[in-house]
Amino acid sequence: MRDADPGLFGPASVTWQMHGDPMMWIAGVRALYLQALHPRAVRGVTQNSDFRQDAWGRLLRTADFVGTITYGTTLQAERAGAKVRGIHRRLSATDPDTGERFPVDDPALLLWVHCAEIDSYLEVARRSGFPLTDAQADAYVAEQREAARLVGLDPAEVPDDTESLAAYFEKVRPELAATPEALEVFAFLQGPPVPRALLPLRLAVWGRATALAYAALPPFAHELYGRPAPAVPVTGRRLRGTGLLLRTIPSYVRWQLPPGHILKAVGRLGPGTHPSAHRLREQARSPG
Repeated sequence: MRDADPGLFGPASVTWQMHGDPMMWIAGVRALYLQALHPRAVRGVTQNSDFRQDAWGRLLRTADFVGTITYGTTLQAERAGAKVRGIHRRLSATDPDTGERFPVDDPALLLWVHCAEIDSYLEVARRSGFPLTDAQADAYVAEQREAARLVGLDPAEVPDDTESLAAYFEKVRPELAATPEALEVFAFLQGPPVPRALLPLRLAVWGRATALAYAALPPFAHELYGRPAPAVPVTGRRLRGTGLLLRTIPSYVRWQLPPGHILKAVGRLGPGTHPSAHRLREQARSPG
């Protein structure tokens, strides 16, 4: 007997369709570049973990968390959120400029991390050719307030459409800087340590992916990092080309990769509930 619990979002949501797209991996790296530009947010990471030694683990745990809250049951999503809140509640960091000790779960920091993430997912998806209308993009931002709630934010204080998300970035922009910690994250993302045997793979695959993720950042991020990026039209073409290439990989192959959140969700809810860009097109044609 199937468990009919659709989880926090469900197969009718924009989140369900979009988070199954392979370009979300590029978007995740873009989010890391962007998140590192908030001085306190990046210090909360660098002072509480050795990301250099466990970077791949952190990336996979983040992907697992997003997969769980997107495709897991309501109970699984709530438990994942409670675990994250519990970890953050015990952590703090020091601002080297002021000597002030601050909690990692400061709502302002959580909001920055959340907004940088959903902006990255949305920007990379749309620019790479994933079919989203403006209304669906707004719906995605609104849906993601559930994800914000899980990490400890008040949904009422979180952007609920693309316009309010853009306004948030305008407001927070003066607080951002390429601190030594941000530049350390930048350097790491450019060339993370891998076993010698995997160096060719890092150059061939990771190097291109991280370069594309960096190019997809907003202009103010390029300015802060002080590293040039391709012109916007060039980046757009590369994003579309990469999206087209990755989407040629059959979904049933991609979904076999562990931990298999999508396959588990389809097994729980039944045929026809898999993520599908086609479903978004149908919804756009029949909004009622």
